[in-house]
Amino acid sequence: MKFNLTKKVLAWYDNNKRTLPWRVGKKSNNKLYYRVLSEFMLQQTQVKTVIPYFAKFTSKFPNLNSLSKANEKKILKLWEGLGYYRRARNLLATSRILVKRYNSKLPQEIDEIKTLPGIGDYTSNVLAALIYNKPTLAFDGNVKRVISRILNMEVRKIDFKEFKKINKKKIFNTNRNSDLVEAMMEFGALVCNSKTPKCYRCPIKINCKFYKSSNKIKQIKKEMTNKNINIFCYLSKKGEIALTKKNNSGFLNEFNLPKIESIKKNKSFKKWKLLSKYKNSISNKKLNINLYYQFSKDIPNNYSWYSIKRNNEFIPSFTKHIFKQVSVLF
Repeated sequence: MKFNLTKKVLAWYDNNKRTLPWRVGKKSNNKLYYRVLSEFMLQQTQVKTVIPYFAKFTSKFPNLNSLSKANEKKILKLWEGLGYYRRARNLLATSRILVKRYNSKLPQEIDEIKTLPGIGDYTSNVLAALIYNKPTLAFDGNVKRVISRILNMEVRKIDFKEFKKINKKKIFNTNRNSDLVEAMMEFGALVCNSKTPKCYRCPIKINCKFYKSSNKIKQIKKEMTNKNINIFCYLSKKGEIALTKKNNSGFLNEFNLPKIESIKKNKSFKKWKLLSKYKNSISNKKLNINLYYQFSKDIPNNYSWYSIKRNNEFIPSFTKHIFKQVSVLF
């Protein structure tokens, strides 16, 4: 019965898998490039969102070599709207390393793949399986959920260590490791989804303790956290705003932003005028923002002036919200 579980998932995948632009033949010259590009884009982003971005990227940079020669500003501009912009920088850095150090190939060992910028446990295992058919699983939210339901245990307890323990009995045993990685992710997305699992058409429900149990373990969703922040905008009479990457804002450090402080840090704003209060969100954080401004000719050394109306530079969407707020002053 246990050995049939993998066969059932693969049989379901063969008949139900989606047609996705990065799923190319095993002999395709672009297999590595398409997989690396799509995996970077899919980190914390849904498939339907990634598809048009993937198309734009591959039309502009058709292969790994062309991407490795790209200008960072062009990459960031193409990435605009996908969020988590550090991924774009890591993608570019990884493409350059693969071309120069590895002759446009992926390292064979998972530990070596993990040394590439922006690649951790999850992505290294995905790529090792997809490119070299390595016997491993990739633990994204979908896969963790499928396994947690099969075992009727909390999803937070599912990790690589637990998988090795589970797989001593060779539950996940196949010579189609590349397909199995995708099949498990696809199965979690389309059948064993988070809100309304389609148990009525699940091919492995006979193997599923969650389905058969009267005491079903609930999956605890990661809660949104509230954060109150002040944003201070230096403005010029020319319609410019001063931005910096050195604002000590933690989760926002990768962006060009005005001065940011926690509301608790400083309550004396004599030079600053309150422009607006608004809300935004990033990842699992809900932000309550107080937006202050002052017109000034002088700005700190690590700031640079940016035109508020100019749109040919890469500006993250979070910063664009700020631009929209301050544009009423001009």
